[in-house]
Amino acid sequence: MSDEVLYSIGELARRTGLTVKTIRFYSDRGLVEPTDRSPGGYRRYGTEAVARLELVRTLRDLGLDLDTIRKVVERELTLAEVTAAHAEALDVQIRGLRRRRAVLTAVARRGSTPEELDLVHRLAKLSEAERRCLIDDFLSSVFDGLHAHPEFVGVRQSLTPELPADPGVEQIEAWVELAELFQDPGFRAGLHGMAHDLAADRAPDDTTGLPRILADALRTRVGPALAAGIAPDGPEAGPVVADLTAHYARILGGRLDPDDLRRRLLSRLEGMNDPQRDRYLELLAVVNGWPPPDSLAPVLDWCVAALRAR
Repeated sequence: MSDEVLYSIGELARRTGLTVKTIRFYSDRGLVEPTDRSPGGYRRYGTEAVARLELVRTLRDLGLDLDTIRKVVERELTLAEVTAAHAEALDVQIRGLRRRRAVLTAVARRGSTPEELDLVHRLAKLSEAERRCLIDDFLSSVFDGLHAHPEFVGVRQSLTPELPADPGVEQIEAWVELAELFQDPGFRAGLHGMAHDLAADRAPDDTTGLPRILADALRTRVGPALAAGIAPDGPEAGPVVADLTAHYARILGGRLDPDDLRRRLLSRLEGMNDPQRDRYLELLAVVNGWPPPDSLAPVLDWCVAALRAR
């Protein structure tokens, strides 16, 4: 005769903290089998049942279904396999919940109408492939006609937003605003014209790629004058304007006379001085997790005023 301790279903309930009804349900499903039955036909459970029920309760608390739990306790699946798969599923669920929370927070911050809520939600839940399609359509329209300039591949890449798999509230907000800019015909046309201007400014004998971006020259040549408080229409601004104009002449390869050169430079700077372009770069930095860009607007304002004064 076995000396194993056997428990009634009531005693098992007291030891595990589960209800009699729950243990009976698990027993009927084959998760914990009775070791014996009393003369009256009541189920009796061995000490192994306590450990099994503790495992079943833990796995249920983690959200596993009963069929999967049965396979674990019957050793058809290892605990490691099941918990790893469940952890991965929870990661997906958590990312989805965070995205939904970010959308709701973004809507609350924007004070959106019901129509805007629908738009924000649709834009935020786009799949990676759908986002890529939207971005490619926008950038293809911006750089349309510039396929002969392979140097623009890098420029295009630098303007490409990459929303992470688990974005924060600020990134969701920035992505939604970017997606709205993508669909603005005027903004598309402005960037398209700016890209073509950059290509048109290449010197005929330039084989080293795109000319130095004017933004670089503005920062190095004009930034110090602005910081020093030099007035754009004052005499001290003259050498700064002359230096910048000479730099632009080198970019063009000396193709224009001085008056046409200044007019063309003024046109380029006015085109660059676009609040929407600055906003795009700000939003791009947020989405991609980059440091915030320095705004060129003050430098551009100074340059435009200085050129117009002459």
